[in-house]
Amino acid sequence: MSRKYARLCGARPTVCLPIHSLSLWSKRKSRRRSGSVEATTDHNSTKFLNNISSRRDDDLGSTAEGVKNGNKIMVVVDSSLEAKGALEWALSHTVQSQDTIVLLHVAKPSKQQGADSNGSTNLRDFELLRSMKNVCQRKRPGVEVEVAMLEGKEKGPIIVEEAKRQRVSLLVLGQERKRSTWWQLIKRWTRSRSSGEVFVEYCIQNSACMTIAVRRKSKKLGGYLITTKLHKNFWLLA
Repeated sequence: MSRKYARLCGARPTVCLPIHSLSLWSKRKSRRRSGSVEATTDHNSTKFLNNISSRRDDDLGSTAEGVKNGNKIMVVVDSSLEAKGALEWALSHTVQSQDTIVLLHVAKPSKQQGADSNGSTNLRDFELLRSMKNVCQRKRPGVEVEVAMLEGKEKGPIIVEEAKRQRVSLLVLGQERKRSTWWQLIKRWTRSRSSGEVFVEYCIQNSACMTIAVRRKSKKLGGYLITTKLHKNFWLLA
């Protein structure tokens, strides 16, 4: 025979199918499987967002003032892409019209290098907060936006304490992007972690309110990776 065939031996009579037919059947089966996985992931994403909303409302409490004024959502911001992505996620997935957004920036302690140096540093920090506030007002007009800037070396404890003081119901942070395998091996060998990983993990484990670390999955796959006390890098397609 000039064409290649694969013999499927089962109950008689024996059936012979072209190999390309088996490949096509396999691809169709694979497509059906991937469609099922995608549908399941969409369902899990919706369930996850509903769980966030429910827990956030529980943290708010049932007081008349809380129901009237809505939730207070704190987003930790800086000049990194991760922080900007976290703010975009919060604006599109958690903030409602009656909520209040608190933009918190933790700056490094001012060095004793003269008034001019300290003044320029503070100016950049305030400009960052102003820019982030404009983003909130442009994407969610009508939502109240507050800004706060603190100084300190230990970002984790500062953020947790401020979130507690302001009685926020949800804390959102940017999560560092996944590094290369080589970089991860070096970090594992030296047993060290970046400052970003340390303070994010501290906030997740020690904050009194629900805390979420967010980062984009990738341009190709889309969605976000979400980390909480109960979930580690949960892939959220929405």
